[in-house]
Amino acid sequence: MVRGRISRLSVRDVRFPTSLGGHGSDAMHTDPDYSAAYVVLETDAEDGLKGYGITFTLGKGTEVVVCAVNALAPHLLNKDLGDIVGDFRGFYRQLTSDSQLRWIGPEKGVVHLATSAVLNAVWDLWAKQEGKPLWKLLVDMDPRKLVSCLDFRYITDVLTEEEAYEILQKGQVGKKEREEQMLAHGYPAYTTSCAWLGYSDTTLKQLCSKALEDGWTRFKVKVGADLQDDIRRCRLIRNMIGPEKTLMMDANQRWDVPEAMEWVAKLAEFKPLWIEEPTSPDDILGHATISKALVPLGIGVATGEQCHNRVIFKQLLQAKALQFLQIDSCRLGSVNENLSVLLMAKKFDIPVCPHAGGVGLCELVQHLIIFDFISVSASLKDRMCEYVDHLHEHFKYPVIIKKASYMPPKDAGYSTEMKEESVKKHQYPDGEVWEKLLAAQGN
Repeated sequence: MVRGRISRLSVRDVRFPTSLGGHGSDAMHTDPDYSAAYVVLETDAEDGLKGYGITFTLGKGTEVVVCAVNALAPHLLNKDLGDIVGDFRGFYRQLTSDSQLRWIGPEKGVVHLATSAVLNAVWDLWAKQEGKPLWKLLVDMDPRKLVSCLDFRYITDVLTEEEAYEILQKGQVGKKEREEQMLAHGYPAYTTSCAWLGYSDTTLKQLCSKALEDGWTRFKVKVGADLQDDIRRCRLIRNMIGPEKTLMMDANQRWDVPEAMEWVAKLAEFKPLWIEEPTSPDDILGHATISKALVPLGIGVATGEQCHNRVIFKQLLQAKALQFLQIDSCRLGSVNENLSVLLMAKKFDIPVCPHAGGVGLCELVQHLIIFDFISVSASLKDRMCEYVDHLHEHFKYPVIIKKASYMPPKDAGYSTEMKEESVKKHQYPDGEVWEKLLAAQGN
């Protein structure tokens, strides 16, 4: 039973100084400080449960997302949680269609990141009140109720509500067995932790050796800054992992379209499964051109972590611009919009391999991809979820990886809650960690 009126919404700017160790560094983002706008929802219900939501940022600009969350707050305060989830599509549209705020979107950029943080908190609270992990809430939900949470505006030319319902209905067959499979074996993952662009060869070798010892078989390497350096690093990692294991490459939007095709052709000898984000995330036709050019080389195109919304994904699918689709739990409009993309991917028969890492992205997206396997795709062919071994210790319910697979969370909620001590220490600019760092920089 969903209960309670939302009595308080707070949001904090939480930053981790990951740039000091080169963690997360790539060809475009050379010095990221992994950060989050961290939302907490409280209600007047006697259970005392709170909803926690995050969106991921890279340091500077988190304060702008915090402002946007505060601007959205009036849409939630004093609203009954039951009314929100009872007409979740209507509430989603209310948030994304605020007639003034949408001018600085619509459904993209800072205002959409803020929407994601707020709605992630709503989903966390709903799942907690139902006493289920988010993936289980979704798996157990009646298909008709589930599609009622999604906004099909702008995508009905490729996916209608009725088609979405039919996909979910078909997903009921064998669902129990697939859930048991997930609980026993987990969802296959790949690692990006070994080969950030800012890492030395020594660090790369050490991390790669450790990952191999731990049973990892799928590895991603960052490329795009310098071709000769890329060739050297890809050779190093391919020699370490051997010819049988899977290698992916990620250029993080570094190239123009002709440059992407030429550069990847020169890296083809290392047999990558895909090249990720080869060009601007907004360039649908550019991705399609690259995708077509790489077919003879047997290399796919993967993208999605910086796709604004379901409309961009719709066009990427229509244009045959990707072979691997990468949802992000904090870039799109929360669970609602991500589910519409999972359903479109199913219709187009494109495997979903989510983006993760950052602050809490692994914790959140595991729920979505486990649901996808159990209730939508029913397949693990060419599918895997990214894993990055950073910052999990700051979460109350961190991911559990066994044999290079995500084990389904058992705790109720969306795994979004951070440890209060970590939040206090890393709050920007007055947390203990930042007071020391800013004082040192001042000197």
